Amino acid sequence: MSYALQGLIFAFRKNLDYGTRLVADLSDAQMIQQPLSNLPAPANHPAWVLSHLNVYLPIMECLIRGQTFSDPKGHRFGMTSEPESEASIYAPRKVLVDEFVMGHQRVIDLLEASDESVLARPVTLERWKPTMPVNGIVLPYLMLNHENGHLGQLSTWRRVLGLPSV
Repeated sequence: MSYALQGLIFAFRKNLDYGTRLVADLSDAQMIQQPLSNLPAPANHPAWVLSHLNVYLPIMECLIRGQTFSDPKGHRFGMTSEPESEASIYAPRKVLVDEFVMGHQRVIDLLEASDESVLARPVTLERWKPTMPVNGIVLPYLMLNHENGHLGQLSTWRRVLGLPSV
């Protein structure tokens, strides 16, 4: 297995561990808590962050398999969505975490069964082709940059609420 794939898998496992620890001690009520609610944009609370990240896990699977997928932009928890304080919009914490864990493991399993040619596979989503034309660009972005940004939001969210670091 190439170092590029090994690096993606290593970092994605780290994200999985960090992401689960960030929400392990939270109640379902805390998952939708929005500190500093007087700001013009609502905080990305844990229920939204996990719901949002979970949208992209099946897309990563499709990318690795070379399958087409629907544009996530307009998904209920896609890039144009905003966190809401209504609990019924989101799955319970355990369901969100289970989906996060299983989705990560499926992506890791697929990458472990792949060779480096998977990184040269063209992206099928037209909107992404100009900036991320192949998996070797889009997978690191989704698995690392995108996910790390949102996990950092959860870490900051914890600190604003006075919760301990993980």
